[in-house]
Amino acid sequence: MGRPRAVACDLDGTLLRNDLTVSPRTRKALADVEAAGILLAFVTGRPPRWIHPVAEQTDHRGLVICANGAQLYDLHTEKVVEEDLISPEILVQAIGMIRGAVPGVTFGMEYGDLFAYESAFPMEDKWSSPDHRKVPASELLGRPGAKLIMRHEVQSSDELAGVIQDVVGGLLEITHSSYRGPAFIEASAAGVTKATALARLCASKGIGPEDVVAFGDMRNDLPMLGWAGRPYAMANAHPEVLAAVGNHAPSNEDDGVAVVLEELLSP
Repeated sequence: MGRPRAVACDLDGTLLRNDLTVSPRTRKALADVEAAGILLAFVTGRPPRWIHPVAEQTDHRGLVICANGAQLYDLHTEKVVEEDLISPEILVQAIGMIRGAVPGVTFGMEYGDLFAYESAFPMEDKWSSPDHRKVPASELLGRPGAKLIMRHEVQSSDELAGVIQDVVGGLLEITHSSYRGPAFIEASAAGVTKATALARLCASKGIGPEDVVAFGDMRNDLPMLGWAGRPYAMANAHPEVLAAVGNHAPSNEDDGVAVVLEELLSP
């Protein structure tokens, strides 16, 4: 099969263990990837400001695809170098349509450097942070954003994602990265996914999908796993991801990414 030219890896539920740490085995596997001259790209739903704890554990100082493909972040310069944002005009239209169709849904907006949310949006204590700010609902609509977040205390993420997709049609890209507990839905600008951002990054390096290995566990990873020529679903992945991807890696708790990378890099 040969060595890949690029490795694309989701973070939460994939590269990271459940306690959000990177195992020594995984750290070594990533170092071996870069030492072999293979492009390593973290591809995550996280905003740029949540990347540094992972970078410190892995010594990765390259480019990171953030916010499900909406932002490309350079760890070396600590700057966002590319963005595909949701316009205020689309936000006004989409939020109005969703509020009318789904009673009880609440909204927050991820900008990359800040998360703003309306007063009804449920914020757990574990999310308390200086870069999280409660604002009037109207303020969410006044600035382009990387990712619109929607929560609902009754419906599941799988249920609500389908409903919202039917409501907004092609206005937004709807996905989620959690299927346990109350709904937590993520929306990017139309056509913006982990796959589109990864394809653009790889093309800039002259790398085609056939030379890309990708790892993921949730529905927001499906476009990337569908684009990459050599995709792997983690054993702990969402059932839909496991069904869609033929290659399965051990779970994130069992160093699944490292296990596969060691096999790919072996002589």
